[in-house]
Amino acid sequence: MKYTSTRGEVTGLEFEEVLFSGFAADGGLFMPEEIPKLDNNILKKWSSFSYKELVKEICSLFIPAEAIPRKDLDDLINRALTRFRHDDIIPLRRLESGLNVLEMWHGATHAFKDLAMSCVGQFLDFFLKKRKKHINIVVATSGDTGSSSIESVRGIKNIDIVVLLPHGRCTKVQELQMTTVIEDNVHVFAVDGTSDELDVPIKNLFADVDFVKKHNLMSTNSVNWARVLVQIAHFFYAYFQSAPTTNGETLPAVEIVVPSGGAGNITAGCIAQKMGLPIHLVAAVNKNDTIHRIVQNGDFSLGDTRTSLASAMDIQEPYNMERIFWLLAESERNNIKLMMEEYNDKKQVKLPQELHRKVSGAMTSCSVTDENILAAIRRCWEENKYILCPHSAVAVFYHYQQFNAEQSSTRCCFAPASAAKFSEVILKANLTPDVPDEIKALMEKETRSIFLKKDDDWEKSLRDKIEALDQQRQSS
Repeated sequence: MKYTSTRGEVTGLEFEEVLFSGFAADGGLFMPEEIPKLDNNILKKWSSFSYKELVKEICSLFIPAEAIPRKDLDDLINRALTRFRHDDIIPLRRLESGLNVLEMWHGATHAFKDLAMSCVGQFLDFFLKKRKKHINIVVATSGDTGSSSIESVRGIKNIDIVVLLPHGRCTKVQELQMTTVIEDNVHVFAVDGTSDELDVPIKNLFADVDFVKKHNLMSTNSVNWARVLVQIAHFFYAYFQSAPTTNGETLPAVEIVVPSGGAGNITAGCIAQKMGLPIHLVAAVNKNDTIHRIVQNGDFSLGDTRTSLASAMDIQEPYNMERIFWLLAESERNNIKLMMEEYNDKKQVKLPQELHRKVSGAMTSCSVTDENILAAIRRCWEENKYILCPHSAVAVFYHYQQFNAEQSSTRCCFAPASAAKFSEVILKANLTPDVPDEIKALMEKETRSIFLKKDDDWEKSLRDKIEALDQQRQSS
């Protein structure tokens, strides 16, 4: 299995090279050169597997044994998935009104990012110990990625991590989960900007190939292929837990509703489709509706990032859509580079008609308002005494719309975060938050971060920090 950039100028890379990369040198994102196809016999065999077993099987398809021997791979995944509070890791809740909710938030930071990030942390540690190497991770977050990244590598001596969080634009709990980690290898910048704006200096850093090489720079944002890889397992597990049993040769279809921000998770869903999983995808977004406009009419254009109750999805530049374009374009992949360069230049591009047809065939979409989010939270509580986080409510609102229309297809809604992280929104829905002790304890902890103002040079601050970390390490 080799890897290529979506823009075609970097090809033939090994898994280890891609794991330690951010954006490709040509500005693209890494994808496997080939997607394995699974027949119905394999799917039926896998249908009884646990989530952990599915992660192992799927990772083994994309990580050659020469890179990580299968026994080592299994051990790494076992180790990664020990810090989850539920035996099933991502249990499916069957609720009233035909609602199936996949709880993906039983990890260390109460968010689905823990699932992939814990595995990525183990993969990194495996290679770093083997190579006796040090790396600097740089991450921008809209809320959950930063804390999951920190938890996956905190205390690992061969890694320093620098996180940029959008100060005042994520919840208090999300911010505290990052700023209360007082470890020598953890460095947090609280920045006066949106998550989209925070991506810009990081992308500029990775475009400086010499700087990246000199400082062993990488990212654990969902630009990192390994995160997308692990997330493929979510879709197989959701399918097998949700699909009605059948003795026929044709496997029944299941609709999976994915709350979407940067589009990394739904990219994994598109890959699962390509592998042969009979799912139809729904990209459910908040009022930051770029993905919705792409799916509905091929309009890939940048709007102003708007604050919503589903704050981790307040993203107008879903950079992983480039992976989806590449995956679906097939024989037209040479056009992706030109299309993305036009977008980068003008911040708007119209998808070619055939590509738009393929995107809208792979998924549908919806855009959900704050009022819709609150309505879904209230209805779910009234019917089930079950509290949704605002991001989960984006998916569930779509389900309620379809259920009310008496559509009978089997559907699974992803719940990416615990409601415990979003007490402010739960109160807005006139409900009482149920906050676990470990989250309450955050309010009493010491915090540490560096504040960057709007007019500060964020890229220079990042460069200076990384250079200082390497100088300090070399002199110690």
